Amino acid sequence: MFKQSLVAASVLATLAGCASFQSSEQQVVNSLADNLDVQYQVLTNHGANDGLACQDLGAEWASCNKVNMTLVNQGEAVDSKDWAIYFHSIRLILDVDNEQFKISRVTGDLHKLEPTEKFDGFAAGEEVVLPLIGEYWQLFETDFMPGAFVTAPNAEPKLIASLNTEDVASFVTGLEGDNLKRTPDDNNVMATAVSRFEKNSDITAQDVTTTLLPTPMFVEAGKGSVSIAKGISLPKDQFDAAQFAAIEDRAAVVNVDVSGSLPVSVAVVPADFTGDLAKSGAYELSITDSGIAIKAFDQTGAFYAVQSIFGLVDSQNAQSLPQLSIKDAPRFDYRGVMVDVARNFHSKDAILATLDQMSAYKMNKLHLHLTDDEGWRLEIPGLPELTDVGSNRCFDLEEKSCLLPQLGSGPTTDNFGSGYFSKADYVEILKHAKARGIEVIPEIDMPAHARSAVVSMEARYERLMEQGKEVEANEFRLMDPQDASNVTTVQFYDKHSFINPCLESSTRFVDKVISEVAAMHQEAGTPLTTWHFGGDEAKNIKLGAGFQDVNAEEKVSWKGTIDLSAQDKPFAQSPQCQKLIANGTVSDFGHLPSYFAEEVSKIVAEKGIPAFQAWQDGLKYSEGSDAFATADKRVNFWDVLYWGGTSSVYDWSKKGYDVIVSNPDYVYMDMPYEIDAKERGYYWATRATDTRKMFGFAPENMPQNAETSVDRDGNGFTGKGEIEAKPFYGLSAQLWSETVRTDEQYEYMVFPRVLAAAERAWHRAEWENDYKVGVEYSQETNLVDKEARNKDFNRFANILGQRELVKLEKSGIDYRLPVPGAKVEQGTLAMNIQFPGVELQYSLDGENWLTYADSARPAVEGEVFIRSVSATGEKVSRVTSVK
Repeated sequence: MFKQSLVAASVLATLAGCASFQSSEQQVVNSLADNLDVQYQVLTNHGANDGLACQDLGAEWASCNKVNMTLVNQGEAVDSKDWAIYFHSIRLILDVDNEQFKISRVTGDLHKLEPTEKFDGFAAGEEVVLPLIGEYWQLFETDFMPGAFVTAPNAEPKLIASLNTEDVASFVTGLEGDNLKRTPDDNNVMATAVSRFEKNSDITAQDVTTTLLPTPMFVEAGKGSVSIAKGISLPKDQFDAAQFAAIEDRAAVVNVDVSGSLPVSVAVVPADFTGDLAKSGAYELSITDSGIAIKAFDQTGAFYAVQSIFGLVDSQNAQSLPQLSIKDAPRFDYRGVMVDVARNFHSKDAILATLDQMSAYKMNKLHLHLTDDEGWRLEIPGLPELTDVGSNRCFDLEEKSCLLPQLGSGPTTDNFGSGYFSKADYVEILKHAKARGIEVIPEIDMPAHARSAVVSMEARYERLMEQGKEVEANEFRLMDPQDASNVTTVQFYDKHSFINPCLESSTRFVDKVISEVAAMHQEAGTPLTTWHFGGDEAKNIKLGAGFQDVNAEEKVSWKGTIDLSAQDKPFAQSPQCQKLIANGTVSDFGHLPSYFAEEVSKIVAEKGIPAFQAWQDGLKYSEGSDAFATADKRVNFWDVLYWGGTSSVYDWSKKGYDVIVSNPDYVYMDMPYEIDAKERGYYWATRATDTRKMFGFAPENMPQNAETSVDRDGNGFTGKGEIEAKPFYGLSAQLWSETVRTDEQYEYMVFPRVLAAAERAWHRAEWENDYKVGVEYSQETNLVDKEARNKDFNRFANILGQRELVKLEKSGIDYRLPVPGAKVEQGTLAMNIQFPGVELQYSLDGENWLTYADSARPAVEGEVFIRSVSATGEKVSRVTSVK
């Protein structure tokens, strides 16, 4: 004990000595990081209307906002000028109105704040206000990113404590009143307790014993129920070992013993299935007193039939099943979820948990967006820099060891800004998916959104050049060093965001990556059958319609003014690409991304991979699907409906592509759940997509949606059938991760609304009209049976509230509980919820909570706090209030 005390005292003395020798630069960094309280206050989101020089500052569409960034020094005085603050802003900072400071953009969303020569120090207790003008608007708290940090020469960067939090509300104010509107004419209804109450007013509790998610094609209810108190006897030999293990995992969630007594028969007899039922995944299920009978079109159908049994179970009281018979088959062959693990990484455990839920609701495609500008997330044997450099974000201005911080990730790698799947991880994911009937579709995005790859391969180039290995160094280089193109991408990166499609080394890189990924699939026993090329957004946004030239004779008030002569199309200044244009290989620079897609499809086909998939805009200059070498050519369609998507989607189908409906305004899960500044997400396509909106989407009759929903400003739009085309191939729900930095946030954004996507992908509802050329829909038409649509959602909402949310919780999913609706009338509180069956609570003081019962509405005074609570009582919704 005495020796331990001496050692401890010695260590403390050494540490104290180190602290006393701490550099003055580090002392400045530490003082600012520990003591600066940083706050953002939104002043206006309507800059042009309020007299700001948005146009002259070069804001796209001449649209800008103003925010006060306030710094309060809560520590001792700081006189040094030799420091900088790096902070994240998804909106370009166009101007700062304080002569003591200047702000510059580094790359992407990373901005640098530093003192000018006029800086006179931070006095103790001093408050400094920096009025910032940023592009566009900032309407949700998550527009403001955490992770700002302080740096100085010869000092370690350090996070600013006041911004080192996921509680963005702690440093954002001003999002209220008109500041919640994108424009002064914004007609959206902002979410309040009362508006939620009104929205939920047509939802009532009902018996959903014999109903199932996703909805079967045919159901015939019998009389009474069958006891499963002693479990069911599922024949193990009818499933392979991995499949049966997956079944047992789900059985544990719903509290059903699959080695019990109620007999279950399973027969795979494809010859017995005809018509719409003759397809993979089809099954018949009969539950009677004598037992359960399953007949399936294929092994997948047998697996889905078992999932239907579990779907009928009330897992809180797994004692019985309803007597019924079901005939069922999927609506779409492709029923997908896309997960972006590149912008922010999501763990292997989160992906495995997602696969578990996908299989429970009969979704069969996991599209993994593995690479983007902000990160490369898959180990590729032989190319270690892709993960050594490209999977990590940290503060290295030369980007030799990592990519620069983005999206709130801060200066170090110990967060989800960094991370990757090892080869073993990926193989495990593939095996987990295969056991659940799910195909994993890897996406390596190119030629745009590829900065992580380009920077990594530059690091590889420099390493090998230092070793004198010039030929090897150039083998996989992705940029033309002579390319002087001035380009700004959608998320504010430069030419390093693009793989140059004119280099043989780029083609070798693609071949290498596809070969290694295919080998991992082979090792997992699930051959690679679909390659996702990405292909989206290969453009210079400064050449878009939102800008006009500074020298234009007739300027318009609604465009930003810039020097367009200084802007290039991607690759326009690359000598290698200039050669391809000159010799006629490609007609012009705009066609290069589609040309590259066609070239990559040849590699894919040569490797025996039957399907080539891409975001549709990456193929727009190709001459239809015949331009691609693979047998199957698929596009994820992501045009916004009110910007012409109600028509253009059919054009892609007419061109011969298998269309996977992936619309941002209906099935992007990175959009907020509701129009409330406290919800997470981007909102360029829609201000909100909740479970009800996703459920009510008509994916095959796109014009129909114009009658049942509005655009991002809350206004109606028109959709008309204009093009005859073949039916669509599938539906996919997307989760992009720019604002999603943790696994908990990921699951909140995906669940439970992905269940609505599963419903629409599996089942076509009766209220969905057939698509017809010439038929027009709008807010003024009355062609949709909206009463049937609301009744259908009522049933769905009850299943979620009474059964499925409990299962999500038992699975460990951090799903979103809906915020209740409420109103106070004549001193009495009324509450409701989107999913009947979820417990409601209220509080008069914000601390002591009481259970709400509609049969005994309580008398209240003043402000009343409200929330919803999960079945276990361990999860609660966001708390709001009503007066």
